[in-house]
Amino acid sequence: MILLFPVLILLAGGLCTALFRFRSRTARSLFVGAATLAASAVLGWLVARGQGMSLSVLRLTENLTIAFRVDGPARVFGGLIAFLWPLATLYAFEYMEHEERENAFFSYYLMSYGVTAGIALSGNLFTLYAFYELLTLVTLPLVLHKMDATSIHAGRWYLYYSISGAALAFIGMIFVLTYGENPATEFVYGGVLDMERVRGHEDLLLAVFVMSFVGFGVKAAVFPLHHWLPTVSVAPTPVTALLHAVAVVKAGAFAIIRVIYYSFGTDFLRGTWAQEVAMGLAAFTIVFGSAMAVKEQHIKRRLAYSTVSNLSYVVFGAALMTPAGLAGGLSHMLFHGVMKLTLFSCVGAVMVQTGRAYVQELRGCGRSMPFTFSVFTIVSIALVGIPPLVGFVSKWNIATAAAEAGDLWAYIGIAALIVSAVLTAVYLLTIAVTAVFMPPGDSAEIPARCLDPGWRMKLPLAVLTAVVVILGVASVPLVRFLNGVAAGLY
Repeated sequence: MILLFPVLILLAGGLCTALFRFRSRTARSLFVGAATLAASAVLGWLVARGQGMSLSVLRLTENLTIAFRVDGPARVFGGLIAFLWPLATLYAFEYMEHEERENAFFSYYLMSYGVTAGIALSGNLFTLYAFYELLTLVTLPLVLHKMDATSIHAGRWYLYYSISGAALAFIGMIFVLTYGENPATEFVYGGVLDMERVRGHEDLLLAVFVMSFVGFGVKAAVFPLHHWLPTVSVAPTPVTALLHAVAVVKAGAFAIIRVIYYSFGTDFLRGTWAQEVAMGLAAFTIVFGSAMAVKEQHIKRRLAYSTVSNLSYVVFGAALMTPAGLAGGLSHMLFHGVMKLTLFSCVGAVMVQTGRAYVQELRGCGRSMPFTFSVFTIVSIALVGIPPLVGFVSKWNIATAAAEAGDLWAYIGIAALIVSAVLTAVYLLTIAVTAVFMPPGDSAEIPARCLDPGWRMKLPLAVLTAVVVILGVASVPLVRFLNGVAAGLY
């Protein structure tokens, strides 16, 4: 039953937060913080000690079972959310004091964590799909939180894209259940397709895989299904950080990894036109997202397009369909989550303290917010991929995996990585240069409140920045573990 604890405690905690309607901000913070830490502690224990644990909860039909399991990918994604969510929650305590409807916000914030934990621990494709759909439902109110016209518009687009993607993913799940060797069992490294049943239907299954890839790729913001991600940037920053760094987008990339390596199998997919489609979409999205980020002047939407690009680093690594490619994709899933949560948190602090949201409006703000912009600059350098920071490690892993693959689409992907790195330097470092080195214009006086935020927003930024630096110079044990996961050893 311990496998269910993180999911149940967070869903129950979210419901209690909504029902009790805390009038004391301190009491609510203690309750939400306790639930978050308890879930993270158990999830962390499962990541460290729970390898191989499994639990079948409910059998709906012979082939449809709600089941949970701790294996290598579950430990990677579970470890990411267990570490990042408490930091994001502490940040949200201070940030949401500037917003309304805090009880509703933290209610859905807790439930989103619980559903994401369910995705991480899913033992089969049906369980993953069920929690994947539920994630849309519990994060939609967070997108709609401000309840103004812009938020409602963003919520509609988020819902339209998510439902459409889920429909395509559902078709993929049906075919996996139909052509699988034992559909009711847990995820199996190498895939579950029964080649005797598949024989003669190869092209059909490849087309279904592409549909699944595109369907789950909606939440991973693969082009042309990326539009929802910049749109939802109107939500409060803890929500956009949640969507762009920790939960929704990483759930999409995680689902693609499960579909490739644990459902269809790389032996069936490698070298086919379906793999070329996946690699081509990922490579194009890498460059497209970076190019759009350079063009975008709104700082949150710029980071949103950056997420569009960087998610496809993960997808491209997975689409190489080699152990080295999967290890590279998993490393970037982890490291990008840390870096992007930090960057969004910095931007959120700037917007709260100054009320400014566009790049040119930040002139001179770096001098009055030295801590915030120091963090932003360090992590920006990391995301560009400059050694010895952590972004270099994951991008190097993906690039070397592509070079080892040695085919045309792998080389196209390497070119996309290089172009994207240059564009990343442009769209991130121009923000830092504008804020630190450019003086305010004649009509752009620095607001009186343009100061670094309080400790509840500073502490997560400091911890995350330390992780970016430390993992950059001491990533070998973690990368060794990811290589083991990619080889099916965990």
